[in-house]
Amino acid sequence: MSTNARRTFVLGAGAAFGWAALPPASAEGARKAAPKDKAKGDEDIGPGEDLMREHGVLRRVLLAYRELVRRLEAGAGFDARALQDGASLVRTFVEDYHERQEEELLFPRFERAHVLVELVTVLRAQHQAGRKITARLQAATAPTDVAARGQLRADLLAFINMYEPHAAREDTVLFPALHGIVSRSEYDALGEDFERREHQTFGEDGFEHAVARVDALEKTLGIEALSQFTPKV
Repeated sequence: MSTNARRTFVLGAGAAFGWAALPPASAEGARKAAPKDKAKGDEDIGPGEDLMREHGVLRRVLLAYRELVRRLEAGAGFDARALQDGASLVRTFVEDYHERQEEELLFPRFERAHVLVELVTVLRAQHQAGRKITARLQAATAPTDVAARGQLRADLLAFINMYEPHAAREDTVLFPALHGIVSRSEYDALGEDFERREHQTFGEDGFEHAVARVDALEKTLGIEALSQFTPKV
């Protein structure tokens, strides 16, 4: 996720989000630069889109959590390693990285602008609740009695039932509204902040590493084939 890539997105998306359109010369220059950027493997995404794709990792963990709930409800064998792998990914990638960026770089902008403050307050509270549940999941082992299985099932469902609407509300309300409270240059600078933090935290391939981890989690649980989710109609 390079600086050039983020700038390409911002310049191309200006008209769509109400920013001033590029002058013809600048637009022509951007078109000429695009093939070169793509040749380098750059991705034309901005900070909002960056956060949305990180939600994709979260949603895939939620699928894994649903499979663990299914096994608990069916009285089937429980994979404690899968639980720990999922909770560890949530802790390191979602809570300690993705949510920290929202709390430190995104939420304050809405609060200062007095825009969607009530929503931001709820989102902050849900982050704290999620961290408490994740701490319990990380401390859990394979449950051996009815009470332990019931508590683990309740924690997994609570996490799923909170984060499905949480991520959906951010994707459809909060992130799009960012364009209305920051300038094009500030949006670009925010993207650069996100990129710098990603590299400082995970190195050059932070997102790709998270996707690889969730791939492995799905394979551990046997839910890696997308076709299995297709209904018979």
